[in-house]
Amino acid sequence: MLHPETHARTSPDHPAVVMCDSGEVVSYAQLDKRSRRFAALLHAEGLRPGDGVALFLENHPRYFEVCWGALRSGLYLTTVNRYLAADEAGYIVNDCGAKVLVTSASLAEVAGEVANQAPGCTRRLMIGGTIDGFESYESAIEGHEAAPFPAGPFGETMLYSSGTTGHPKGIRRPIADQPSSDGYALGGAIGKLFNVDEGSVYLSPAPLYHSAPLAFTLGVQALGGTVAVMERFDARAALRAIEEHGVTHSQWVPTMFSRMLKLPAEDRTGFDLSSHKVAVHAAAPCPKAVKHEMIDWWGPIIHEYWGGTETGIATYIGSEDWLARPGSVGRALANPLHVCDEDGRELGPNEAGLIYVELTNTSFEYHNAPEKTKNTRHPEHPSWVEIGDVGYLDEEGFLFLTDRATFMIISGGVNIYPQEIENELIVHPKVADVAVIGVPNEDFGEEVKAIVQPAEGVAPDDALTTELLAYAGERLAKYKCPRSINYEAELPRLPTGKLYKRLLKDRYWGDSGSSLVADGPTRSGDE
Repeated sequence: MLHPETHARTSPDHPAVVMCDSGEVVSYAQLDKRSRRFAALLHAEGLRPGDGVALFLENHPRYFEVCWGALRSGLYLTTVNRYLAADEAGYIVNDCGAKVLVTSASLAEVAGEVANQAPGCTRRLMIGGTIDGFESYESAIEGHEAAPFPAGPFGETMLYSSGTTGHPKGIRRPIADQPSSDGYALGGAIGKLFNVDEGSVYLSPAPLYHSAPLAFTLGVQALGGTVAVMERFDARAALRAIEEHGVTHSQWVPTMFSRMLKLPAEDRTGFDLSSHKVAVHAAAPCPKAVKHEMIDWWGPIIHEYWGGTETGIATYIGSEDWLARPGSVGRALANPLHVCDEDGRELGPNEAGLIYVELTNTSFEYHNAPEKTKNTRHPEHPSWVEIGDVGYLDEEGFLFLTDRATFMIISGGVNIYPQEIENELIVHPKVADVAVIGVPNEDFGEEVKAIVQPAEGVAPDDALTTELLAYAGERLAKYKCPRSINYEAELPRLPTGKLYKRLLKDRYWGDSGSSLVADGPTRSGDE
């Protein structure tokens, strides 16, 4: 049985959760008892399989009891991005149909506004304090006995897209006909692919609301391992956590790699990382130079997968295969891949197009958005799903990502993929972060602009612009090189590593979508 209840019986004192900053530990006995009480509260509230619970919470030691309580009750669990503004978070809580909302006192100011936008959410619980309209979560669950497993099915997550290109979309799957006592089936897949077991210690440096951290942490707990949770990511603190907690497994996004690589040498070499056996990364293509450096540093323990909340883990590649094919995100696992042009015609090896995953054993829909659901399906093969990524398959079936379709720049009729340019600029020692977008050009429609966050202590001046443009010119074809560079103190990037490119594009295109808006210091390669 893939459930903490098993480990509460066999290893009640084994840590299920360790908080890296505070040091607070939650044992499997505590996790199981609290999740049972929360499940009993939900049942008493009248929630039955198929109903919804929303969790709007920072990385917190009580996060997982809410998750397991909802899932073991056969409910849809929606974890909400705790960094969203009240309007967007409120939209999600209302749209998902949650009848119960759990949040915390640290988010009270936003949570009050969120609740006001979700009138159908009638039970509102707050951890660590209360405000008007909320009751104490701790007191509420203490009023219920730790109930046995309900007879119904195990629940599902219903997560929302980040909203970086528009309104968030709820990703909804049918609840499987699987007894609640069977637990979290994905845990078995994670254990098999990455060798996770009850002796594993998994470091989660990212926000738990995101699909990958949520799936992996629940999977580790289903298998009886320990989840070490960073309250927030810090490059040096992450290395310290590996040493202090004997971390065996971890998961990262490429921006985290870049920030660890740019630590001073004494920090990079100052911690014992010998316990670390498996480092997984995903969420965005990793620049080849960055991944080479990470493998040189950590050894061939780095594993990569590609997929999405809609598709799950679709491809996998280990270090050895990646070193033989730098830039690949691996080969298909259970579900075949297809690369097609805009008309749906399947392309041959090394031809770039939209990537479709053939979902042979599962399906999803965008909640309350049938047209958006339809737009993800192949015109002739309804089980083929695309989530906006562009790439190609080589002769051996290894997938290479080019970029997101929505980020592609079309200049003079030529397709330019920002990711390739970003991958070159990010490894420059004076660049902390970079985004490349298309901006208006009267002759060519669009031209390439780089928006750079300089490394600490580096001045965003003409000398830096000249250096970066020359650096790009040595590594990229002329038509791909930025025509101008702007500087920002910090790019609008989520803690998950995802960039809000929509916000950057809005600044430079303006409301009309056709006029360049000056914002911030600009240095142009044409000036």
